[in-house]
Amino acid sequence: MIVRQAVRGFSSTARVLKAHVSHIGREPIRVPQNVTLTPSPSALSIVGPLGTTSVPLQPYVKIAFPEPSMVAVSVEDSEIKVQRQMWGTTRTLIFNAITGMTEGFSVPLYLVGVGFRVALEEDPRGTTDGGNGKRLNMKLGYSHSVYVPIPSHINAEVPSPTKIVLSCTDKHQLGLFAAKVRGYRKPEPYKGKVCFIFTHLRIALRLGLQGIFVGKEQIRIKSVKKK
Repeated sequence: MIVRQAVRGFSSTARVLKAHVSHIGREPIRVPQNVTLTPSPSALSIVGPLGTTSVPLQPYVKIAFPEPSMVAVSVEDSEIKVQRQMWGTTRTLIFNAITGMTEGFSVPLYLVGVGFRVALEEDPRGTTDGGNGKRLNMKLGYSHSVYVPIPSHINAEVPSPTKIVLSCTDKHQLGLFAAKVRGYRKPEPYKGKVCFIFTHLRIALRLGLQGIFVGKEQIRIKSVKKK
């Protein structure tokens, strides 16, 4: 009878523990020459050609300027999950704020459907309730028209009866208002009359979908279950 002894191998190299690093937060941000950054313990002020804004900073977030035209974001302890999450989030907010103050953000909306139309007109209520004096008059297949007042921080254009172009210096506020317009005809994946945001316009026309399309939204078409 042969008895085999188990041989246990050991590695001669020591295990190297890698520190947690945010792949987004560690990337520095290029600052244009026409943008001025002013850090403070609680916020980062950004001044550009299109206006002024500020990004709130957590106490553990650090702002550094390794070069005159570059800003870097770091945290005190990247091993803490909350700090690591806010590391990348803060970097993204600063990048979006710089882009908004220099170029701004815009998103197109397309009205696709029989009888779907939109017009930009004066708001009878004027600038009350935080509006800019304009409103969207949309016909979306209802028995009544849909009126959407435009906020003061949103700029809206209607180049054609079936297209709306929204622009703003704040990407978050722009997305909120676009979602509000979409809410008047939410997506319905069974080829119904719907309002879409971020959908391919050619696919919608080919499938016979109706609604409001903004940018590049993708909707998965479902088949109706038959009993």
